[in-house]
Amino acid sequence: MKDYYKILGVSENATQEEIKQAYKKLAMKYHPDRNPGDKQAEEKFKEINEAYSVLSDPEKRKQYDQLRKFGYTGVEGGFPGGFNFEDIFSNFRTGFGEGFNFGDSFIDDLLNQFFDRGEFFRKSRRGAVKGEDIHIDVEIPFSTAVSGGEIYVDVPRKEVCNVCGGTGAKPGAKVTTCPVCNGSGMVSEVKGMFAFSRPCPRCYGRGKIISEVCYNCGGTGQVSRLRKIKVKIPQGVDTGTTLRIRGEGEQGIGGGGNGDLYVHIKVQDDKFFKRKGNDIYVEIPINIAQAILGSRIRIKTIYGNKVELTIPPGTQNGTTFRLRGLGIRNNGNVGDMYVTVKVEIPEKINERQKRLIEEFAKEGNLKY
Repeated sequence: MKDYYKILGVSENATQEEIKQAYKKLAMKYHPDRNPGDKQAEEKFKEINEAYSVLSDPEKRKQYDQLRKFGYTGVEGGFPGGFNFEDIFSNFRTGFGEGFNFGDSFIDDLLNQFFDRGEFFRKSRRGAVKGEDIHIDVEIPFSTAVSGGEIYVDVPRKEVCNVCGGTGAKPGAKVTTCPVCNGSGMVSEVKGMFAFSRPCPRCYGRGKIISEVCYNCGGTGQVSRLRKIKVKIPQGVDTGTTLRIRGEGEQGIGGGGNGDLYVHIKVQDDKFFKRKGNDIYVEIPINIAQAILGSRIRIKTIYGNKVELTIPPGTQNGTTFRLRGLGIRNNGNVGDMYVTVKVEIPEKINERQKRLIEEFAKEGNLKY
């Protein structure tokens, strides 16, 4: 059994954020685009993605941890005393699994994760199988979140090998029907009071015997590729929004449909605008004369245009003005823009300015 924690270089108690950061670092290091022609890097990249697909899913991770504690040895035959790994799963599937909370689909998924031949198990047992969903985190500019638009994201996913067409066989290799399972991919046996069906140990569930495996995919029928996918960003999205792009997840097996791509949005901060829900907050500096005498100033909005704001005479420092309808537009809802003025006091004044201020203070009976 593969140690996914060791593959990602994290502890068993690692947080989801630590797992995600470790994955990103390793995926960048071993990405095929950075290591052209390096088969070892390519295999490492596949292994990293496999580990992340389990550890990044809380439910899969929980069940994976249960299996590790259960004691699978990782050697041929599975467990001491003659038990076979696939037989153990069959036990769970026929009744024992309820105590361990192992769903049938997860059992199939683990067979895929623990063995390179797992896809053939699932294909032979179930025919068409839908591809897995993919989850990615994307950070977008504040302006894109406000107005909406389109972005392109790089998505690593498994696809049908273009050399063997998903058969796992080298082009021109001899392919014959398995004599053990007669092409069904499954064999049955009885142990005590239980009858078990499990993938054929001769053909690994494929139903076929391949004389030479495909050099491109190593016999798995799939390869990892980085695809650039266009994502439409709706107007007004905020951090925490998840966008679903149907059919852009992992490819299905045996004619099954593709999984979906889930894009988790994080919006970058803006230096000038601050967002709270659909409302926008800004701070504008004004000088002391504008505060005392009143003024009209032009303020930039989140949509790039400028609007005029009237500052009444005697405006105090920290006064906030509300500009209706100039906030975020999101699903028919429109926020407001709140402008807080900060009165700036000059640090240095000349003698004439000082005398004028002193006269002002005396006429107004101001103490200083």
